[in-house]
Amino acid sequence: MKERLTEELIAIRACKELQPGDCCNLGIGTPQLCAMHVPQGIHVQTENGAIGYGPLMTADDWQQLDTDLVDAGGKFFTSAPGMSFFDMLTSFAMIRSGRLISILGGLQVSQKGDLAIHSIGKADEYPQVGGSMDLAWGARRLIVAMTHNTRDGKPKIVKELSLPVTAHECVDLIITDLAVIEVTPGGFLLKEFATGWSPQEVEEQTEAKLTIAGDVKEIEF
Repeated sequence: MKERLTEELIAIRACKELQPGDCCNLGIGTPQLCAMHVPQGIHVQTENGAIGYGPLMTADDWQQLDTDLVDAGGKFFTSAPGMSFFDMLTSFAMIRSGRLISILGGLQVSQKGDLAIHSIGKADEYPQVGGSMDLAWGARRLIVAMTHNTRDGKPKIVKELSLPVTAHECVDLIITDLAVIEVTPGGFLLKEFATGWSPQEVEEQTEAKLTIAGDVKEIEF
């Protein structure tokens, strides 16, 4: 079986999309790992009320663990100079403002950029919409970081969603364990592909039509 990108590599590639001065909310799952790799000058926000926090805690840091410093997905993070805290009302005012970049996980993305990030309760899928609806709708730019296929090999990049819609026509960029795909008015544009794979092999793992960019290249970190 061909090798795919790890969750950490997906997160590292997603962080390349961020620029100094950006404020970025990190969703649950793979996006949480972005906190370990954000460039200097990026302010990371979590919907339960913190912004500007540092990298996630590791096993080596457990003696310094502060149980009050926890993100919306239950991962503990480190403090950083300038970090601040606020209530949920203020947090969601930020989230809905159109000023944040959101990096979210995903269960499906349609060719129109529709996003499904919650299910109706299957055992291996996150069953609650939570704040993802607000994060998808209210983002200045939405990046989805996810696996290219489900656990049983079905494509997650599809023509039409079969799972409940989290938000319509909201996704700008998809970063998977196989590819970097831009969502354009004309559909999906394959920009980068994983080492060891070809653009045609990525197409085979994708339900919706992919247009291959003229300057398509291997994923760079």
